[in-house]
Amino acid sequence: MSDLQLEKPLRKSMKGGQVKLIQEWVTLHGCATGIDNEYGPATVAAVKLFQAKVKLPQTGVVDQATFDKLVAPMRRALKPIAPNGRTLGQLGLAYAQQHLKQGPREVGKPNCGPWVRLYMDGNEGEQWFWCAGFATFCLRQASHTLDQKMPVLRSFGVRQIADAAKAARTFLGRPTTVAQRKRIHPGALFLEEGGRTGYLHTGMVVNVAGSVFHTIEGNSNPGGSNNGFEVIARTRAFGPAYDFALV
Repeated sequence: MSDLQLEKPLRKSMKGGQVKLIQEWVTLHGCATGIDNEYGPATVAAVKLFQAKVKLPQTGVVDQATFDKLVAPMRRALKPIAPNGRTLGQLGLAYAQQHLKQGPREVGKPNCGPWVRLYMDGNEGEQWFWCAGFATFCLRQASHTLDQKMPVLRSFGVRQIADAAKAARTFLGRPTTVAQRKRIHPGALFLEEGGRTGYLHTGMVVNVAGSVFHTIEGNSNPGGSNNGFEVIARTRAFGPAYDFALV
């Protein structure tokens, strides 16, 4: 995974994709600078500020020690979790919670940055809505850990998840009764209806509590947008806009 590897030490006057990566990470760590692929004076200053925060020598050069500190949140998010008897859905949720703790969010332009590229297999940009990428990435981590088949399609589109769930007979449309909602277990995916394809947003169910369900979802925000900027925990009320892919 190239975003987790430092090709060579980076310093003033250098240019390229790895410089962009450093600019993204220092910004994500609260040492904001421009993201322009050029290692200029502002980037040097931002790197020094970050190095001071993590108690490293303030050289302004990104060596391996500095790089390891920069990408540590992503490495923690990717750390394998022991199953300890969890079902695939429960383990997928555990991975989603592990990601949530690291504060994944966009940086620079909309739907861009190392977290987006992680969830979208290297893709980024305004058109790359990443809610489905996040949810199915966490389930893929669980599937690999348990050596089990993915319970839903690894996909970047919510419509594709819905279609695959229907084909697998794990689709639950607009549950209204207590009995129907009891079928929704941790790790299931909610599928919000709308948009030109019929679906516009998805996320992982944490649990169901009466007339509401709690979630962890990517590409959202506190208002529940389908094109937000972060991974976030939210609460949603059941209603006619929600279907589910059961896990």
